[in-house]
Amino acid sequence: MYGELACGSAVHSVATAQRRREVVKFISHARNEAEAIAKPWSATLAAMDERSSRRLVVIGDGMVGHRFVDAVVQRDASRVWAITVLAEEPRPAYDRVALSSLFAGVTAAELALPSPKRDAVDVRLGEAAVRIDRDQREVTTSNGGVVGYDALVFATGSTPFVPPIPGADAASCFVYRTIEDVAAITAAGATAASGAVIGGGLLGLEAADALRRLGLRTHVIEYANRLMPMQLDDGAGEALRLRIEALGLDVRLGAKTTAIEVRHATSQARRLHFEDGGHLDVDLVVFSAGIRPRDELARACGLAVGERGGVVVDATCRTADSHVWAIGEVACVDGAMFGLVAPGYAMAEVVADRLCGGGDATFADADCSVKLKLLDVDVATFGDAFATSSGALSLVYANPVSGVYKKLVVSDDATRLLGGMLVGDATEYALLRPLVGAELPLPADPAALLRIGDGTGEAVGSGALPSSALVCSCNGVTKGSLCAAIADGAREIGELKTKTGAGTGCGSCVPLMKAIIGDELAAAGIPISKALCEHFEHSRAELFDIVRVTGIRAFSRLVAEYGRDRGCDICKPAVASIFASLGAGHILAGEQAALQDTNDHFLANLQKDGTYSVVPRIPGGEITPAKLAVIAQVAGDFGLYTKITGAQRIDMFGARLDQLPAIWRRLVDAGFESGHAYGKALRTVKSCVGSSWCRFGVQDSVQLAIDLELRYRGLRAPHKVKAAVSGCARECAEARGKDFGVIATEQGWNLYLGGNGGFTPRHAELFAQALDTETLVRLIDRFLMFYIRTADRLQRTSSWLESLDGGLDYLRAVIVDDSLGICAELDAAMAAHVRDYRDEWQGALEDPAVLSRFVSFVNAPGADDHTVQFVSQRHQPRPATATERTRLTDQEAIR
Repeated sequence: MYGELACGSAVHSVATAQRRREVVKFISHARNEAEAIAKPWSATLAAMDERSSRRLVVIGDGMVGHRFVDAVVQRDASRVWAITVLAEEPRPAYDRVALSSLFAGVTAAELALPSPKRDAVDVRLGEAAVRIDRDQREVTTSNGGVVGYDALVFATGSTPFVPPIPGADAASCFVYRTIEDVAAITAAGATAASGAVIGGGLLGLEAADALRRLGLRTHVIEYANRLMPMQLDDGAGEALRLRIEALGLDVRLGAKTTAIEVRHATSQARRLHFEDGGHLDVDLVVFSAGIRPRDELARACGLAVGERGGVVVDATCRTADSHVWAIGEVACVDGAMFGLVAPGYAMAEVVADRLCGGGDATFADADCSVKLKLLDVDVATFGDAFATSSGALSLVYANPVSGVYKKLVVSDDATRLLGGMLVGDATEYALLRPLVGAELPLPADPAALLRIGDGTGEAVGSGALPSSALVCSCNGVTKGSLCAAIADGAREIGELKTKTGAGTGCGSCVPLMKAIIGDELAAAGIPISKALCEHFEHSRAELFDIVRVTGIRAFSRLVAEYGRDRGCDICKPAVASIFASLGAGHILAGEQAALQDTNDHFLANLQKDGTYSVVPRIPGGEITPAKLAVIAQVAGDFGLYTKITGAQRIDMFGARLDQLPAIWRRLVDAGFESGHAYGKALRTVKSCVGSSWCRFGVQDSVQLAIDLELRYRGLRAPHKVKAAVSGCARECAEARGKDFGVIATEQGWNLYLGGNGGFTPRHAELFAQALDTETLVRLIDRFLMFYIRTADRLQRTSSWLESLDGGLDYLRAVIVDDSLGICAELDAAMAAHVRDYRDEWQGALEDPAVLSRFVSFVNAPGADDHTVQFVSQRHQPRPATATERTRLTDQEAIR
């Protein structure tokens, strides 16, 4: 039910006006035929009432077929319909959209679609329909069985299109559509060095990511002059190309493959030949050149099909035979076929409505909005993204340096949003897409909508959206439906998903759903849920206390006893942080490893080219010449780029995953430890030289900075924590721009809290002054521990302080006056942290199980990542651009 995920129209694909007229004539004829032959469905239902139950046969158990069956079961409370599903595949319905997650460790079982209400449905796995007798209303199956029907629904989907070129049937040529396809590609990838994907659409790029994850040199071959030609314009396609090539993939545009040369001894692909005379040596080929509807059964039984295939249906998704319907990719509506799951879901709901009580639902204009992450690049399109509407105006923001392209299409008077596309940063998608078709005026400067993500733009709040605004395009859920469910008792995302189905598809609408819940509950004067996510009804602060009091140190037990289901990418890292804050051992030990974010998972920062940076701790920014020499030697031996950071450390870039343990070993042996640049933890305590050297310094700022950094190193928190110590009021260490900052005076230390840089810089506020060192440290201890206990997930200290009722005055009451009676607990917690601290790099080096994770390719643990290439710039290595990689030879490459 996935295909190219492209919204393709047979009418629009015809090249000449004459051809268009022929297609329109064909469609008109098909409609007339349907109207002439089909009896009103209500009459058909009446004729069936003579039997106690009606027979519904569904051919296909993909995502759309599964959705249809669930929709019927939900409406058919009296079980009027006896449902039989003929499923060609040997496994229950699964999420094809998430197929690529199999390469990220997700199991096939986890892709299975939930079927809580389908116990009475007869699902016949591995039993395909092979013949339809419309006169007898019977379906013959692949095992010889015959199933009668009163209503028959085609949900057969589509099949990948394989171009008719010589060699396409070679043993190492594959398509990318099923779990079995993924298994076959994975097996072939174990002995391959390079692979090519023919087709640069959505599914083609996902297939390319799969090959990259398998460790293959990966090439994307696209016949059009840009990637994703059905969804992106030239500017967006170019931005996507640059981002993908930065990851080491080779992209060839305007390239037509004419033949695949095969090794006769093994029947394996050897070389691709192109129309321009060029060629490319590869070991494996994946075809992703579009889809074709699975309409062969419909053709065989005499049903009308479209000019380019697909079962012709009317606006109710019914064929010319009043007992037969078609939904999803196999359906041809007004000459168009849709490869997206959302239109298929809409069709499923229409037919379910018609079958269960004779509803009047029809299939309106398809929503072809798309938002997903391709090769770690956000891509989204919605509405009239190509500005085809009369008088449409386009507003474009492009930043080639960061690889971001954003485009809005507005009406000729710039008052209504018609569509848009986003590449590299899709932050605005959740709020922009519902504006399409909504009678809601745009800001005076519509371009401000493109700057929401950086905090400088003008957002249209969820409260301003009309009830008719479509929030979830996957399941056709409007804001009005969500508000009705909230009024009916839904208070959390999980409940809203259950009641409406919104957010259960691609999930891109979940942020907007949260905003709508907040708006509706606030308007009704109802306390707003602070649930961490749909799997935990508790806030992060409540979960922290649960873990602290119960002593639970395993996510599986925590979610079993205090949550539900398996968790998600919101609650897992948050709980991992809580465990680390409470001293649950090494963050990569046992079950904890699977909870970590990307950077924490490898104790290093992932860079844009797939390499990692290594940042050793340099407390207070002070370092000896001997240790400088070690860093220089390590960087030289491993060919790393070095840079002094604004946090007074030295960052080494360009390390491959498999090199990290060897680099750590060298550094640890020289007395270094992890600088935690990858974690939500204390980063650094920056300092000026203070009274030791500076003629203006009044206190030893370096010593205090070193002491504080060594005290709080490895302290995990809801967000990163930065600090600084300045030796005088001249503030050379910029202490007031940190989460906590200390400024020396002749009377003692002044403590400032709640500052930060970033998109919205904030000066820290004076909390206490003229402090001795012991009192200063005690207050910082309590401040940090109280923050760790009570802040929300990913909440910086500045916004946390603003959220406290009473702000700094309340905080003083808690950590100075002990108004809550918890100061002793906070002191003890910090003492435990200081006592139990252990370097994470050292811990990883001592644990063989942890070290086994540090390989570039799981199927070739000892192999180098040959996709990583560098060039020299200013006498240091940097990642090669796509153009530079094509020119590099083995001798020119730095490594």
